[in-house]
Amino acid sequence: MLTRCRLLVSLAIVLAVSLDARPAGAEVRLPAVIGSNMVLQRETQVPVWGWARPGETIRIQADWLPEELHTTADADGHWQVRLQTSRAGGPHSLVIAGENTLRLDNVLFGEVWLASGQSNMEFPLRAVIGAEREVAGARFPDIRLFTVKRAIALKPRQDCTGAWQPCTPETARGFSAVAYFFGRALHRELGVPIGLIHSSWGGTVAEAWTSREALESLGDFDQALAAIAKMKPASEQRDHQRRVEQWWATLEQRDPGTAGGWMTPDLDDADWKQIAVPATWNTRELLGFDGVVWLRREVTLPQGWAGKDLRLELGPIDDMDTTWFNGQKVGGIETIGQWRTPRIYDIPGRLVRAGRNVIAVRVVDCGGLGGINGTPEQLRLYPRAQDPQAALLLGGTWRYRRGVAWNKLEPWPVRRRFHQNSPTALYNAMIAPLIPFRIRGVIWYQGESNLTRAAQYQRLFPCLIRDWRRRWGVGAFPFYFVQIAPFRYPNDTGQAAALRDAQRLTLAAVPNTGMVVTLDIGNPADIHPKNKQDVGKRLALWALAKTYGRDGIVFSGPLVRSARVEGSRVRVHFDHVDGGLATRDGQPPTCFEIAGADGTFVPARAKIDGETVVVWADGVTRPAAVRFAWGAADQPNLMNRAGLPASSFRLACK
Repeated sequence: MLTRCRLLVSLAIVLAVSLDARPAGAEVRLPAVIGSNMVLQRETQVPVWGWARPGETIRIQADWLPEELHTTADADGHWQVRLQTSRAGGPHSLVIAGENTLRLDNVLFGEVWLASGQSNMEFPLRAVIGAEREVAGARFPDIRLFTVKRAIALKPRQDCTGAWQPCTPETARGFSAVAYFFGRALHRELGVPIGLIHSSWGGTVAEAWTSREALESLGDFDQALAAIAKMKPASEQRDHQRRVEQWWATLEQRDPGTAGGWMTPDLDDADWKQIAVPATWNTRELLGFDGVVWLRREVTLPQGWAGKDLRLELGPIDDMDTTWFNGQKVGGIETIGQWRTPRIYDIPGRLVRAGRNVIAVRVVDCGGLGGINGTPEQLRLYPRAQDPQAALLLGGTWRYRRGVAWNKLEPWPVRRRFHQNSPTALYNAMIAPLIPFRIRGVIWYQGESNLTRAAQYQRLFPCLIRDWRRRWGVGAFPFYFVQIAPFRYPNDTGQAAALRDAQRLTLAAVPNTGMVVTLDIGNPADIHPKNKQDVGKRLALWALAKTYGRDGIVFSGPLVRSARVEGSRVRVHFDHVDGGLATRDGQPPTCFEIAGADGTFVPARAKIDGETVVVWADGVTRPAAVRFAWGAADQPNLMNRAGLPASSFRLACK
């Protein structure tokens, strides 16, 4: 996520240049977020909208309403009605007619939540701890999933790409794990249908998810916003595509594998080395290597598969790939930023023969880790017309050989002006099209990409929350977010903890917010910790207690309230100490520091005293400040007796 290439935009992303999402012609059309299999927020007025010929009469018949509704498309072709929904349940149907007729089926009433953020929200179910079991158990017909396809736009778009799907192992495996576990917990506890709208993008900054008007109120992004207003995206897109094509042409000239035909089935690869797949590159030769690595695998196919169209699945590949089957290119993602995207390619039957066949993959790692990643069950080959459960599994030993190194290639063509981290880019393309679809609230996991700008984030994040609430226009809906997890950020001198503290301070700055602390379930060696189950459950605790009014639920770990000096010691008071303070390991609290008047923090000792923690350090006779878990990768042991961890903080003493 943090490497230079993963922050670059993919050519596959649609750059929208128009506010008008209506197609030519007069057909009644709906936004993607309104469709069959959707969940509508129960017991409220829900907007239903779309486009038609200006002046066209639109008739709406909902099977749960006694009368047909009518409206007229305005001068721009836009129309909207509000439908009253009833108690949770279904299925229901909805017919919308003008000069054409649309029918929406299998519609449920329940609870609808929007999940957004960066890579830890994007992190898929198939990659969590116990993924095989979790995916197999993801059979919840009353949970519905909608993923907004990645896109950027200079101005707010009216529509996005996506479709509602019932939750099954196949639809859930690539869905946001945090959102899934959150939704599953709500579904089990509330017993109602749950609709989850997932709109996130790894490696992105908060300002990209915020509207132009909101950012203008801050003043921090005026120069960038002025530049965006002058952009001409069509010519920029053509220029960028031309430079990318030139880059690949250079690679093919300099890479010995491409020039030497290492994808051909008759190549003698007996002297190639072996590697376990799937895995991040971990051999002595590949550790630290950035560039091209070729991988080959022979497969023996039965007579019954000969001449049949096949589907090849390889899981996510870091970063880019080109894939051949029997020497013919069958697919590839040759753009930056798709390192978490599963590769799924169709093989035409004319290439398929009984007996020996060869798969060759040219992997291009442009920085950081590389490899064919994912889980073993993601690598498989099967006839398209057959059940994937009968697939030939491709995990195991492959042969590999290094190609050209990244530093021998030209620099990857950076999109010069507008990309996914440009201010407003993702709000315009991936949030605006969802408005005003009625939601109960938002869950959010983001902050890593704003790491070095904590002071700004302390203003920017509340601005984003208020902006979304204002846009939806349904009041201060719940906004529950996840504090960034422990990770050994290179050269960190307190930036990570400061960002976490900016998130903590948002709780007081913006009403109806809640924060999940992850200091006890992170992985200092992995910025994407795989325990997403507890993250989703903890978000659900906030919703169950604060949104749905469930009594007796402890929903937060200890949050610092004040720090008072008592001689040479500091007594720290906390909120949310439900049942009292404790430590996970039964030892004294860890990761406390105090400072005197000189502001130099030193490690401190601490002990629990009732619902407070007393902190002191040798040599500090007049404490002035205290901080807790201020290291980027700190994993302190302090919690409440419900098992929820305390948040990091920095506080002046009184």
